[in-house]
Amino acid sequence: MNATYVAMHMSDGIVNAPISVLFAVIAVVALGVCAYRARTELDERTVPLAGLVAAFIFAVQMVNFPILPGVSGHLLGGALAAILVGPYTGALCVSVVLIVQALLFADGGVTALGTNITNMAIIGVAAGYTTAVVLYRLARRRGEVAVPLVGGIAFVSAVIGTVCAAMGFVLEYALGGAASASLPTVAAYMSGTHVLIGIGEGIITALTVMAVVRARPDLVYLLRTNRVEAGVAA
Repeated sequence: MNATYVAMHMSDGIVNAPISVLFAVIAVVALGVCAYRARTELDERTVPLAGLVAAFIFAVQMVNFPILPGVSGHLLGGALAAILVGPYTGALCVSVVLIVQALLFADGGVTALGTNITNMAIIGVAAGYTTAVVLYRLARRRGEVAVPLVGGIAFVSAVIGTVCAAMGFVLEYALGGAASASLPTVAAYMSGTHVLIGIGEGIITALTVMAVVRARPDLVYLLRTNRVEAGVAA
């Protein structure tokens, strides 16, 4: 397995045509919902941040870090985007990055766009943001949430979002895998390597979120929508 495969950018031919079409439809419907709901997350202050988040995810996805011999990974960006600009806007940001990468840089197959968007922009974002909300609300019950704790929440959310995105791939492979590898082998390999990839992603996500929280906590979507009872302490 090469680095692109492990880093979640599926190439053409990994799953069969019917499954590719099915998840393309799922991706289109999900992105339609996200486009409609993103209007509730954005205003004149946060639109520029969404653009910066998309640009940042695009840039860091171009940088791979070693995981195992012959295997490398990169930031997926789902949890990061959701925490900063909201889950619906975050899903759109990641999707735009994936579309540009597939069409202009051949990073991920064009016929695999539906599966890649479903895994990274839908599943990864949803799992990462749900984790962040649950952990932040639990931490908030104790009072003010310190910036390092917000970073810890971002770290855990990124790890879980990354692993869940990988499990989306395993599901698609189980439904219509076209490669020669057995399902147990794929499942074990994807889960194991993506825990390691998730740790790298978690570190980057935590550092980025803490930097934004210290500079402009009012722009961080997770804090803006979940701080009824308590704030964030420096």
